[in-house]
Amino acid sequence: MQKRRLGNSDLYVTELGLGCMSLGTEEKAAREIIEAALDEGINYFDTADLYDFGENEKIVGKALKHVRENVIIATKAGNRWKADKSGWTWDPSKVYIKEAVKNSLKRLGTDYIDLYQLHGGTIHDPIDETIEAFEELKAEGFIRYYGISSIRPNVIREYVEKSNIVSVMMQYSILDRRPEEETLPLLAEHGISVVTRGPLAKGLLTDRLLEKAVDKGFLDYSYEELSEVLPLLKKRVATSRSLTEVALQYNLADPAVTSVVAGASSVAQIRQNAAAVRSQPLTAEEIALIKEITKANVYQEHR
Repeated sequence: MQKRRLGNSDLYVTELGLGCMSLGTEEKAAREIIEAALDEGINYFDTADLYDFGENEKIVGKALKHVRENVIIATKAGNRWKADKSGWTWDPSKVYIKEAVKNSLKRLGTDYIDLYQLHGGTIHDPIDETIEAFEELKAEGFIRYYGISSIRPNVIREYVEKSNIVSVMMQYSILDRRPEEETLPLLAEHGISVVTRGPLAKGLLTDRLLEKAVDKGFLDYSYEELSEVLPLLKKRVATSRSLTEVALQYNLADPAVTSVVAGASSVAQIRQNAAAVRSQPLTAEEIALIKEITKANVYQEHR
């Protein structure tokens, strides 16, 4: 599988990454999915301390221990679980991040994290302090590089200007084109990679189409709009290939995007996603047609 450079780092990640949140807590099943990902040549695995109260990190770390030097492990911090695990609070403080990384390292069973990401963020955070925490962790050798997971243009702009982030993880798909107007060009200009999540729009951008639709629609698409747009995409763009292929290739067509992180709850899904990423890139005409059929939605909120 093809690899792309992550920002200005020396990390080269596969065009398809495995989003580990959907692996579940059954270790045997999760290991089978991770092994299938490795078989497909995937080297980029994305988890977070938030997933399953840290159990996800434990499962991922254990399953990748035998190939640790050959894979890139990304995890995230910033969400502090309440003592009774009834929910979490946001804590981007330096003290908490430096405590959280040690817990993640222990759960992952590794001496270092390849990519450590802030799991969210607002414009009211102590951003300078947060950056200082990441820079210190890098200098101390606990992490190799850092990034943020955010869809907020104002927050992303602050980190672009003030920090040495190598990547931004954000939701992006044919049905969620909000990053296209301001965020993707900004990051491409500064050599910062975009790692996308949600490329299949909760399963809408697969050949199952409206099976995954809900009455309230998706983002600013009503159910009625989806019932027109999805079949049109299938009929006019995904004529000789799956809609999954079209969806993943649409993400990879943007010059700012380095890797598409897709979740998988089965080995079959991993195989399908890997085949989609290996398929033919979209033509300029196909991309133009997709943009004609869908909305050029923008960020009204999330500032």
